[in-house]
Amino acid sequence: MITPILLCGGSGTRLWPLSRKSFPKQFTDVVGEISLFQASARRFTGAGFADPVVVTGHDFRFIVTEQLDAVGIQPASILIEPDGRNTAPAAIAAALTVAGGDPEAVILLVPSDHAVSDPGAFCAAVERAHVAAREGRIVTFGIAPSRAETGYGWLEAGEQTHPGVHRLDRFIEKPDARRAEALLEDPAYLWNAGVFLARADTLVAAFEAHAPAILQTVRTALEAGAADLGFTRPDAALWDAVPEESIDYAVMEKAENVSVVRFDGHWSDLGSWESVWQESPRDEKGNAFSEHTTGFDCENTLLRSETDEIELVGIGLKNTVAVAMRDAVMVADMADSQHVKEAVRVLKARGAKQAQHFPVDHRPWGWFETLVLADRFQVKRIHVHPGAALSLQSHHHRSEHWIVVAGTAQVTVDDEVQLLTENQSVYIPLGAKHRLENPGKVPMVLIEVQTGAYLGEDDIIRYEDIYARGQEMNG
Repeated sequence: MITPILLCGGSGTRLWPLSRKSFPKQFTDVVGEISLFQASARRFTGAGFADPVVVTGHDFRFIVTEQLDAVGIQPASILIEPDGRNTAPAAIAAALTVAGGDPEAVILLVPSDHAVSDPGAFCAAVERAHVAAREGRIVTFGIAPSRAETGYGWLEAGEQTHPGVHRLDRFIEKPDARRAEALLEDPAYLWNAGVFLARADTLVAAFEAHAPAILQTVRTALEAGAADLGFTRPDAALWDAVPEESIDYAVMEKAENVSVVRFDGHWSDLGSWESVWQESPRDEKGNAFSEHTTGFDCENTLLRSETDEIELVGIGLKNTVAVAMRDAVMVADMADSQHVKEAVRVLKARGAKQAQHFPVDHRPWGWFETLVLADRFQVKRIHVHPGAALSLQSHHHRSEHWIVVAGTAQVTVDDEVQLLTENQSVYIPLGAKHRLENPGKVPMVLIEVQTGAYLGEDDIIRYEDIYARGQEMNG
C-alpha cells in the first residue's frame, strides 16, 4: 500500500484574485467541477493506496475536512503546520508520522494543486516506480515537456536502473528561453513535477544525511505536539526554529539515490493564468470564455467572471486574461500573467484587504460573505452546514437581526431556544448570549443585519464552541 501525502499550503498569489492567502488555488475549482485538492485526493484512492495524510495550515484545517468529506475520503491524519516553512519540513513531518506506524511504508509526496487529465496514467507511472522505491530509491516524476517552459524546473534523466525508471543525473533551475529551447530538443530532459515516492525510512535517512537540522527540529516539535479535534499539531514554539527550505534544495539535489520516472500524459501545475487558459476549453480563435462573459473580436483570450453579479465583456482583445470577482478585477497581457504575485505584493503593502482575503470567509460550520458594509451597519449572507453550530457568543458593540431564507435554524438567545423556518426572523440584542444551529439535513441560509458602533470580527466573546477555537474570528 502507498500512503499519499497531500501537501496543502501555499500563499495563493499566482492565480489572484480567484486564489488568495485565505483561500488558495488548491481549494478552488480552477478547472473541472471539484477543487484541485479534491481531485488530487481522488487521484490516489482505491486499490494500492492507503488513506491519505494531509499537511496543511491552521486556517485551512476545516476546509480540508469539509472538502474531503464531500468526495467521500477519510484521511489517516491531518498535520497542522503552525507556520508554513516550505516543502521540506512538511514532507519530513509527514514521513515521521507514517514511519511511526511502519518505517518501511511507501509514501507519495504530492502537491495538491496540480491538474492531471489522465489520473490512471499517472497512477501507472507511480506503479512503475514502486519497485525502485521499495529497494531504497527516492523516485521523482518527470513530465514529458510539450513546450520550452521557463516557469518550471527541469530534470535530466540518466541510465535506466529498473523498467521505466532512470537514475536522476541533475536538477536544473528554471531556464531562460534559449536554454529551455535546447532542453526541449533532448528527450533526456523533463519538467520537474515536484512529486516523490519513497519508503518513509528512506526519506528520514536522506534528511539525516543532508538536512539534519530540519529533521531534528521537526521531530522535536512533533514529539512535543498534541492532538486537537482529530488534527495533529506540532508544538508551535518549537516549530518556530524549523528552517525554511524546499525539499529539492534541502535533500533531493544532494542525495545520490534519486531516480526519475517519465510521465508522458498531460500535466500542469496551474502556476499562472496563462496555464489556466491552456487547460481551458477554447474556441476556434483560442478564446476561453466562462459563464457571464462575452467576447467580441477576441483572440487567445481568457475571460472569467466568478460571480453572476458581474457580466464581463471583452472587445478586440488579443493574448489577454481578465478575471472578475465581486471585490476585485485583474486584467493582464497573457505573457505577463506570471507577474500577478508582484501586483499582490503592492496591494498588500497598500493595505488592500483584497490582496489576501477572499470575499467568502470559510468556517468549520459553513461560510459567510459580506453583502453590504457601511457606517454603523453590515449585511451578511450566512450558510450553515447540516448539523453544524456556531459558538455560544455575545458582542460588546453590535446587535443583530437574523432572517432565515432557506432551511431551518435553531436559535438560542439567552435562556430562550426557538426554531425558525424560511421567512421568519429574530432580533439579537447587544450583549445577549446567542447561538445559531442547523438541526436539519439541508443547508440553512440566513441574512444577518448587524448594527452598532463597531462591526469588526474581533468583537466576540465565546462561551462554548464545539470546534475549540477560543477567541478566533466570527461564529
